[in-house]
Amino acid sequence: MFARIRRLFNQIFRKSRTINNQPLNTVSLIVIILIDIFILVNVFTGLDDISRWHLSPAQTYPCYSEWQNYRTKTNQSKDYEIIRSALPYDLNQPSFQQTYQQAETGHLGKVSPTCLQYADVKDKVKNAANQQIIKNIDGQQNKISNLEQKNRNIRAQYDSTLLDKIAGQSPSQSINQVSAEKAKQNLDENNRQIATLKAEITNLKNQLLAKAESVSYLAFLKDENKFAEVEKGYKQAAFWYPSIQLSFQSFFLLPLILIAFLVHSYAQRRRYGLIALISWHLLIIFFIPLILKIFEFLQVGALFTFLFDVINAIFGGLLFLISYIYILLIPLVGFLIIKFFQQFVFNPKLQAANRVQNSRCINCAKKIRRGDRHCPHCGYYQYMECPNCHELTYKHLPHCKHCGHAQDASNL
Repeated sequence: MFARIRRLFNQIFRKSRTINNQPLNTVSLIVIILIDIFILVNVFTGLDDISRWHLSPAQTYPCYSEWQNYRTKTNQSKDYEIIRSALPYDLNQPSFQQTYQQAETGHLGKVSPTCLQYADVKDKVKNAANQQIIKNIDGQQNKISNLEQKNRNIRAQYDSTLLDKIAGQSPSQSINQVSAEKAKQNLDENNRQIATLKAEITNLKNQLLAKAESVSYLAFLKDENKFAEVEKGYKQAAFWYPSIQLSFQSFFLLPLILIAFLVHSYAQRRRYGLIALISWHLLIIFFIPLILKIFEFLQVGALFTFLFDVINAIFGGLLFLISYIYILLIPLVGFLIIKFFQQFVFNPKLQAANRVQNSRCINCAKKIRRGDRHCPHCGYYQYMECPNCHELTYKHLPHCKHCGHAQDASNL
C-alpha cells in the first residue's frame, strides 16, 4: 500500500511540473503556484459561503439557547433576569421576531414557528412602562452601591478612630474626619436607607413580574410541550446540519472537478500541454478541499453521531473506542481515494491508446522510437504475446494489432 501511495504522489508531482513530459521552467512554475494559491483561497471562500446557505440549528431555533439556559438555572431571581433580558434600553431596536426572521433572508430554511411565537410573546414585554420600572430599579441599585461605598469608607476610618481613642489621642489630633460615635450613627443611617431601597427594588420587581405580558412570557417559558418540540427539532437539525453542509459543498466542488477533468482529458488527447497542465492543477486544487471536508464530516457529521450513540449505548463510558474505529476507517477512505485515482486518472489502460498513437512509452509517456521494445527512460517493456497468434502486440490495448483477437482483461 505504501508503494502505491508513493507511486501515486510521484505521478501527481510529475504531472504538476511538466508540459508534454518536459520540465517546466522555474518562472512558469512560480506563476502556476501563485495562480493555485489564489484559486484555492477563492475555493475555500466559496465553500464557506455555500456552507452557510442553509440555516444553522441556532438560526432555525434561535430561542433554544436562551430557553434552555432559563430552564437549567436554579436561582430564585431567574424569572426577573429573563424578563429583564427582554427589555433593552433602546425601544427603537428591531423586535425579537424581526431579528429572528432576518436570518431567513438569503438563506434556505425557515425559522421555527414556535420560536417566532416565543419572540412575539417576548416582544410584548418590551414596552415603555416596563422599561421605566427597570430604570427605577437601576436607579435604586445605584443609590445602594453609593451607600455601601460610604459604609466601607466609614468602617475603614472607624477602625482607625478606635485606635486613636485607645491611644488617648485628642480628637483634634486624629487623622480621621469623624469620631467613632458619629461614624456609628452614619453607618446605622446608611443601613436603614439601604434596607428601604432594597424593599423598594423588591416591590418594583414584583410589579414587573405581575404584569400580564410578563405572566404570559413566563407561562410560555414553562410550557413543557413547546420546549420539548423546540428541543427535539434543534437536536435533529444539529444532527443533520453537517451532512447538509457537506452536500452543498459537494454541489459546489463536483461540477468544478468534472469540468477540470474533462478539459484535462481533452487537452491530453490533443496534446495541448499548457492547458493540460493548468487543468491538472485545477483538478488537484478542487480535490484538496473536497477530501478535507469529507474527513471533517467524518469527525463531526451524522456518522460520528451515530457511532457515538451506538458505542455509548453498548459500552457506556468507553467512548475512546470511537478513536479505534476512526483509526481503521480513515485509512480505508484514503485507500478508496487512491484506488479512484489509479482507476480513473492514472490508469495506463485508459492512456495506452493515446500514447501508442503518439509513439510514447505506455508507462511513463515519454517519447520513444516506434518499434522500441523497452523504454529508454523507465525500462518498461512495451509488448505482450497475443494468446491467439503469439505475435507481439501492445500492452493495455483491447485487441491484438496482428490478428485482432481480444486480449484477456487480466493481461492488459
